[in-house]
Amino acid sequence: MSDNEPQRPRVEMVDPQTARHWIERGDTVLVDVREPHENAMEHIQGATLIPLSAFDPNNIPDHADKRLLLMCASGVRCGVASEMLKRAGFVEMYRLAGGIMGWKAAGGPVVHGD
Repeated sequence: MSDNEPQRPRVEMVDPQTARHWIERGDTVLVDVREPHENAMEHIQGATLIPLSAFDPNNIPDHADKRLLLMCASGVRCGVASEMLKRAGFVEMYRLAGGIMGWKAAGGPVVHGD
């Protein structure tokens, strides 16, 4: 591939253990696409809430030196968000396999309440 060819978008699933490692090292920007009431019940510390119902790729935090990791409840809605990001020109992103349910099943910590 030559330097002037556009990069093909890449979306990869990442297991909760790998995601936790990235988050603990500060290597990722975590975006939660669940709705505010879901986030208020429980969320992963440090996640930025951008609900899918009002999702706008322009609201993605700066992640120039970090991986962009999307999450939802079970891993479905973050797939929809990743498609929206691909159409907006994002070329590399990750999805948390199993969403927050998979995260908790793997022993990942959550914050309860606001």
